[in-house]
Order: sequence, then C-alpha cells, then structure tokens
Amino acid sequence: MESPFKADILKGKVALLTGGASGIGYEISHQLGKHGASIAIMGRRRHVIDSAVSALQSLGISAIGIDGDVRKREDAVRVLESTIKHFGRLDILVNAAAGNFLVPAEDLSTNGFRTVIDIDAVGTFTMCHEALKYLKKGALGKDLVSGGTIINISATLHYTATCYQIHVSAAKAAVDSITRSLALEWGTDYDIRVNGIAPGPIEDTAGFSKLAPEEMLGEEVKEHVNLRKVGKKWDIAMAALYLASDAGKYINGATLVVDGGDWLEKPLRLPKEAVKQLSRAVEQRSRNEPVGIPKSKL
Repeated sequence: MESPFKADILKGKVALLTGGASGIGYEISHQLGKHGASIAIMGRRRHVIDSAVSALQSLGISAIGIDGDVRKREDAVRVLESTIKHFGRLDILVNAAAGNFLVPAEDLSTNGFRTVIDIDAVGTFTMCHEALKYLKKGALGKDLVSGGTIINISATLHYTATCYQIHVSAAKAAVDSITRSLALEWGTDYDIRVNGIAPGPIEDTAGFSKLAPEEMLGEEVKEHVNLRKVGKKWDIAMAALYLASDAGKYINGATLVVDGGDWLEKPLRLPKEAVKQLSRAVEQRSRNEPVGIPKSKL
C-alpha cells in the first residue's frame, strides 16, 4: 500500500526496535526504514533477526540486528551501546517485544504470569530506562532540535476484559501506565515524547492466530470474525510513523487505538475446554511457522 507520508520524513533518524524482526514489529521496522531511518533490531532468535535484516537491506535500508532479551538489563545496555557505536545516535525507541498465549486463569501458573509481565511491562520499562541518556535533548553532543521519541506497543484487551488473557491484560495495562508516567516526567524534563499504539486484530500475525485459532472457532464465531474489521500490519506501522515524525510532535502520553473500533464490542468467549485442549498445539505451531517476514523474502 502507498504511504501517505513523504519518503524522507525520518531522514537521518536512528530507530531501535525490540521485537522488530517479526509481525507488527517487522512492519514498523520496514516502514521507518523506508521513510529514511536507520534501523537496529533487537531480538532473541538469531535466525529471525538475520532474515529481517537481510530483507531490510535488500530494500536499501540501513539495518543491523543484535541479540538480546528485554528481560535482562545487561542485554538492554549492550544492545543500546552497540546501536550507538554503529549509528552514532538514537532518536526513536519502539518497544514491540511481547509474549502471549491462550490460557484460562485457573490454569495459569505464577511463572507463566510473571514471564509475560517481565517481557511486556518490565522489558518496556528497562529499555526506556536504559535508552534515556541517548534520547535526551542534546545527547552525545548532537545539536538535536528536540529530544527523542518512544513508542510502546500495547493492546486493547484490558479496556474491557478478555477471557484467557489475564496475564497479557495486566501487562499491557502496566505498559499504558508506563507510557503516561514517562511522558509526563520525561516530556517536561527532557523533551522526550512517549506514546503508545494499541492494535486491534491484525491479520497475518502470531497474536491473531493465537487468540483466534481456526480449530477453536465454531460456525457462529467464524462468521463474526469474518465480518469484523481486521487490520493490516501496515496500519500499525503508519500510526508509528505518525507518532515518530514531526506530524505527531504535539502528541505525548497518548495510546493510539488502531483497531477499527473493534474494542467497542464485547469480546466473544471461546469454549474453555477447547482452549485447554488446543492452546499447546497452537503454541507449537507458532514456533514452527516463520512470521513477520514477507514470503518473498523467506
């Protein structure tokens, strides 16, 4: 799809994206790079990172990939230092790394709950905290017009309530709070804008296939899913471009809902027994299927 933004809207900028090698994260990497930014991708799976970087470079985008786990402060520090060493600056941080799986609350272990909190909420805070010194106005002696910008990828699951998603709902509620708090503090002190994006159901993503797997849908639910508005990864990337560019220079502390109004309708409840029987199969399938990279680049 054709972008409504000028091709050089992010010229000279450097963006670091956690979870930027697959799914929504990759499309944001792609579009930020396509519009002039240099791209650093942080992730845990080396082969996925390499595929993403290769795909970006084939499009003429300056890109590097660095191994790292957002749950580990030492990895965050190392990845940020590597980004600065390679590109000389940091202007945009996108926190897109996330964990998710379907599970009834009664079957969710404390460790499972903690893992998602650690990736989504603690990981987001850790990356923001360690990136601060690079995003500050005038950081590294550069004559920056303003401070950098942070974009945290959230969700709409917690706006009402969503069955079998208590762990993710709690984590994303924390992410939204982190976004507002840092926007207030760092916007005032350092001219850093901190915003979020809450995607709705986005086709061809691991999240969509996990939350609405084909095996779990009865005919009535299938009809509903087919009629609802399902977005594209491009839609989320355009929102990120808007927030990262001067087009969004007066937006701070907001979480932009990009879901076609989907969250306004009460979520359908899938049968609990089906969730228990099939969630493991869905997880296993998602590990074996490449996600996020265009088929032409695989």
